Amino acid sequence: MTTNPTTNIDTYPSSGLVVRPAEPGDYAAIAEVVTQAYRAVGQLEGTASFYEQELRDVAGRVEKAEVIVAVDATSNDVLGSVTICPVDSPLSELAQPGELEFRMLAVSTSAQRRGVGRALVQAVCDRARELDCHQLVIYVRTAVAAEAVALYEKLGFETMPERDWMPIPTVTLHAYRLRL
Repeated sequence: MTTNPTTNIDTYPSSGLVVRPAEPGDYAAIAEVVTQAYRAVGQLEGTASFYEQELRDVAGRVEKAEVIVAVDATSNDVLGSVTICPVDSPLSELAQPGELEFRMLAVSTSAQRRGVGRALVQAVCDRARELDCHQLVIYVRTAVAAEAVALYEKLGFETMPERDWMPIPTVTLHAYRLRL
């Protein structure tokens, strides 16, 4: 990975990726990638009406948190994105002081197995270090996100069952953390 600190852009030459802050021209593509990815693993079943609206509202997320995008270095096509929620963000559901939460990590189904998810998590780790956070936290709906859980566990995340949560009776979110 090569980092350009003046523009906050990371390039991953071996995978052909660029990870950078989302720009307004990316928002529609991000909305499509996130909803497509969530739908593909059943994340929108039973909650489609309200949660899909939240996933599609990229402009609204940018006002409350940071949205990072991974794009193809050649075509500039959006391959994935993640929302970074500091503890004081209205989108933060899990973070406590000293922690950085991330949400809505999604990779286009056509770009999976290219290292996009790993690159986005690395960008979140880098941001956490910039903010002097001691750990990353995320909620995962493990029943439908087995590939995400496998990635997080491979990267060293561990469960925090004491912080698991049910936002609605049919959805259990499991808390994970990565100590930095």
